[in-house]
Amino acid sequence: MAASPEVAEVAAAAAAGRLRCSARQEPGMDCGVQWPQDHGADVNQQSYQYRPQRAAGIPNVILALLISNGLAFAAQQMTPYMFLLALWPMGAGDSPVPFMPWQLLTYGFLHGSLMHLAFNMFALWMFGRELEVMMGSKRFLTYYLVCVVGAGCIQLLVAAVQGGPAYPTVGASGGVFGILLAYGMTFPNRMVMLVFPPIPMRAKYFVILIGVFELYVGFSGRSPGIANFAHIGGMLFGFVLLKFWGWPRRR
Repeated sequence: MAASPEVAEVAAAAAAGRLRCSARQEPGMDCGVQWPQDHGADVNQQSYQYRPQRAAGIPNVILALLISNGLAFAAQQMTPYMFLLALWPMGAGDSPVPFMPWQLLTYGFLHGSLMHLAFNMFALWMFGRELEVMMGSKRFLTYYLVCVVGAGCIQLLVAAVQGGPAYPTVGASGGVFGILLAYGMTFPNRMVMLVFPPIPMRAKYFVILIGVFELYVGFSGRSPGIANFAHIGGMLFGFVLLKFWGWPRRR
């Protein structure tokens, strides 16, 4: 069946490079056309629609987070006073630093080692690029910071319940685990590869597996020194916020 004149016109515009996305297009976003099974379908019945494609470069917020985390880690190597920005338990008598509200945000920009920093930033870049393009930079940043703060709140609660020696919490993992959850909810059937063992699986199962693993390790205490419940907190706060927003939007 021959394509309708309207569809043919859009095809010609796309070929000539005159096709543009909607006003919500983010910097670095390309624009694609999703064609119907039957090109001769009535264009008034959404015979084509625009869909954002994967970001070609590094979106603005992702780039800013990569740079700021890197600079904060460099500052940690130059001055011992950066530990004042870590997240310290509330009301712990043996804590060398009192809890301050801003620590719920600043701890997410500090890291315990170069490997810790590299792993978190790689995961942020890998899973966050496409989400920022789809959400928009402002909403993506809001989501990330809510996950960081939420993870810190859960860590404070767990530390208060468990007691024991006071120690600081650092790392962007709460935000990264929130990003991982959003990725699994947005692209549930996309295939991802585990690092070890190298097994491919759908993103939705990968997120479930990671969540169950973090719960198991947290309750069993098999990884002392790792804030597993903070990771869960990032996913939990992220899930609540995504549901509040009605994300992902179904087309």
